[in-house]
Amino acid sequence: MSANKKNLAILVGGGPAPGINSVISAATICAELDGYEVIGIRDGFKWIMQGDISHVLPLTIETVSRIHFRGGSFIGIARDNPSQDPKNLAQTVTSLLRLDVDKLIVIGGDDTCSSAMRVEQEAGGRIRVVHVPKTIDNDIDLPQGIYTFGYQTARHIGVEIIKNLMVDAKTTHHWYFVVSMGRDAGHLALGIGKAAGATLTIIPEEFPESKVRLKQIVDILVGAIVKRLSYGRTDGVAMLAEGLLEHIDPKELDALANLERDTYGHVRLSEVNLAEILKIHVLEKLALLGIKCTIVDKNIGYELRCADPIPLDLEYTRDLGYCAARHILDGGSADIIAIREGQFVAIPFKDVLNPETGRMKARMVNVGSEYYQIARLYMIRLTKADFDDPHELAKLAATANVTVDSFKNQFYGVIESDILNRLGKPVLPHVPINHT
Repeated sequence: MSANKKNLAILVGGGPAPGINSVISAATICAELDGYEVIGIRDGFKWIMQGDISHVLPLTIETVSRIHFRGGSFIGIARDNPSQDPKNLAQTVTSLLRLDVDKLIVIGGDDTCSSAMRVEQEAGGRIRVVHVPKTIDNDIDLPQGIYTFGYQTARHIGVEIIKNLMVDAKTTHHWYFVVSMGRDAGHLALGIGKAAGATLTIIPEEFPESKVRLKQIVDILVGAIVKRLSYGRTDGVAMLAEGLLEHIDPKELDALANLERDTYGHVRLSEVNLAEILKIHVLEKLALLGIKCTIVDKNIGYELRCADPIPLDLEYTRDLGYCAARHILDGGSADIIAIREGQFVAIPFKDVLNPETGRMKARMVNVGSEYYQIARLYMIRLTKADFDDPHELAKLAATANVTVDSFKNQFYGVIESDILNRLGKPVLPHVPINHT
């Protein structure tokens, strides 16, 4: 590197998402063709926030021209947060200046975006900073219609997994409880469940209240199993968003008490086996009803994060990488890079980050939308129509080995607490596709 020439740096924070390497590759190619030298900062902010500038990698067209096909991150990744300590924040800026960096492309989720904003502010105009948002959760609060890169690939791989589990479930007469990533929102769980035609999907947006009784989720699952059984089916696949854990009252989950948190203060949800917890409680309730059922709990997430990107994410992220480099080289800074309807969009940090918390608002699934209502239409779940139809109700009660009144007493709460019912959008009787 030239001692007197400024350089463009790229770093990746947060968790992996398919398409990271495509952004790195496209940004590097664009910058080098424009006459700039490019360096990759290894492992996010981890080393430079400590003043260590030895963990860097020169990036050239030759070294990055084919990395876009692969998952993972060519320059590593880490969740270290430089904004927690003013000293670390100052060290980060100093390290970049020592590397002759005056332009920084940061790739990451909402937490990494807040760090990028703080670095840009600390640099005081000496370093331009832009952020390329990524997360398989699709929960970054970008304008309507802009999805986060990595989501489409994660959903694609997730559907392949669920497709195989659905065949296994039918073959072996088992139920699967499958938890997918999604700390705040249920986009990934719903996207996988809807595309695959899973028996039902439960997401945190169904429970807008801050605390949810574990019993509510258990009753939804037991009700679905009973309803499915009333059609002669002893198998099924339930998709569950891990963000449900954030809504369940911690008093009901002793396992949450002493969980490790990351540098952004988040509980490491992967350390709590939500599927197993629900399986235990569901089996207990089914036993009280005299129903035997085999349930297998499974978590998917790490299988999705470093998958090779599908063509949709490949093209999308190469465009994002080019736009990020072009924008910062043309003088842009303090912006989030996005593409909407084929057009480049630069969204200022100040427009999406809360000035008090420095974080983005999470984008949640709109449970009042037709997108969600159609998903519900294809699920096997108890609906008000089941309780309004005396023949259907009698069949459900008989399947559960209880009287009609007892079934009502035990399960009508599922209908009363249903988000669509509370929104005045009654769920229609399910379509018959899931009978087969």
